[in-house]
Amino acid sequence: MDDDERALSPQEMLRLIEQQETAAAERFVPDPVPHFLAWGVAWLAGYGALFLHYGLFGRPYAPVPAWAALTVLWVLMVAALVISAATMWQLRSPVRGPSQERGTMYGLSWALGFLGVWTVGIRFGQQLPEAETGLLWAGLSMMTVAMLYVAGGAVWHERTMFLFGVGMAVLNAAGVMAGPGWHALLMAAGGGGGSIVAGLLLRRARRR
Repeated sequence: MDDDERALSPQEMLRLIEQQETAAAERFVPDPVPHFLAWGVAWLAGYGALFLHYGLFGRPYAPVPAWAALTVLWVLMVAALVISAATMWQLRSPVRGPSQERGTMYGLSWALGFLGVWTVGIRFGQQLPEAETGLLWAGLSMMTVAMLYVAGGAVWHERTMFLFGVGMAVLNAAGVMAGPGWHALLMAAGGGGGSIVAGLLLRRARRR
């Protein structure tokens, strides 16, 4: 009997199945790092600029205007949103069905969530002092992102994504209660740095 016709041992069959699963994951599941890295950079740079503007005790650490810091934050967040939409589109199953519909609906939820943020922010932001206006925009946007991460983790059974969303929700709530400077610091360090770490953990988990 030729070697090619020899029956595979259980260990060899298991190894072959694992190799096929890994190949399928690499083909159909996108790399999560660009998604998490994009948001990490956006939060680290944007909220870092806001932190320099507000400081922790009402004294700015650098002459960064609030409008400039918010512009940096929102421009980078829009770019991250585009990358996220592309990633969610790739998460759809290649076969039409519930998985594809789930991916499409989840991708649309990001756009709808931020539409709500813009609506509330524009409507009520002008009625608040400058510091509170920035905190309103920041708190609303991070609450939306946190809930979308939690929902995404539940939909795709991604524990890292779910726990990251929970952590972001807690940090966001604590920051809003503490004030603009503390919120900016927590979002820059916990949100920006945490997003990058979460992406790297997801990549490592998928390669096992």
